[in-house]
Amino acid sequence: MEHKAGCLICGRDLVYGEEPRDLPCAVCGEVVNTAVACEAGHFVCDRCHGREALDLIEQFCITTELEDPLAIACILMRHPAVRMHGPEHHFLMPACLIAAYCNRRGEPGRKGGHLERARMRASMVPGGACGTHGTCGAAVGTGIFVSLITGSTPLKKQEWSLANQMTARSLMTIARHGGPRCCKRNSWLAIRTAITFLLERLGVNLPVEGVVRCEFSDINRECLREECPFHTGYRTG
Repeated sequence: MEHKAGCLICGRDLVYGEEPRDLPCAVCGEVVNTAVACEAGHFVCDRCHGREALDLIEQFCITTELEDPLAIACILMRHPAVRMHGPEHHFLMPACLIAAYCNRRGEPGRKGGHLERARMRASMVPGGACGTHGTCGAAVGTGIFVSLITGSTPLKKQEWSLANQMTARSLMTIARHGGPRCCKRNSWLAIRTAITFLLERLGVNLPVEGVVRCEFSDINRECLREECPFHTGYRTG
C-alpha cells in the first residue's frame, strides 16, 4: 500500500538529515546517495516516487481542452498518483501551463513536443531542492515553461532573460509565504505568478475560472493552515 503523505511505504514522517548516505530504494533497489529517509529507514527514489504521476500528467495535458492552468493542476492533484509532496510537481507546473497556453492559442498540436521536453528538464530538479538548493522545483517549472514557448537557449538574449525572470518571480512569491514546504501551495503560487507574467510580458491572457481553496490540508502534516492564502481560514490581516 502506498501512502498519500509521508513515506510511501509505511506512511511515517520523512527525516531530512544534514549528511547524505547511500540507501537502497525500497521500490527498485537502486542505491542512491540521499539525505532523506523515513523514521523507519525507508527511502524511495525520485523516479519511483513520481513515475505513475508523470505519465498521468503528460497524458491528461495532451488531451485536455482546458485553458485554465489552475483548473488543470487541481484536477491532476486530486488523482491518487499525485502525492501530497514530491518531485512530480516539478513537471506538473510546466505541463499545466503548456496545456493551457497551447489550447488558448489554438495550437494543441504543439503540446506533445513541449511536454516531452518539459518532462525531461523537470527530471533534472531533485526532490527536496527547495530545502537543499535554494530553489523550488515549482518555480523552476515555470521557467522551463517560458524557456520552451520562447525557444530559449543559453545563447539567446531576450528569451534567456524572460525564462530567468519567470523563475525569479515565482521563487520570490513562494519565498515570501515562508516554509516549510508545501508542494500544493508552491505550485498554485507559481501558476498564479506565471499567469500574470504571461499577460504582462507576452500578451497572452489565460483565464482563471475560480478561486483555489485547498483540499489537502488534512493530509499535510506541515500545513500553515490560516497563514496559507489557499486555506479556507486564511487571515488576510
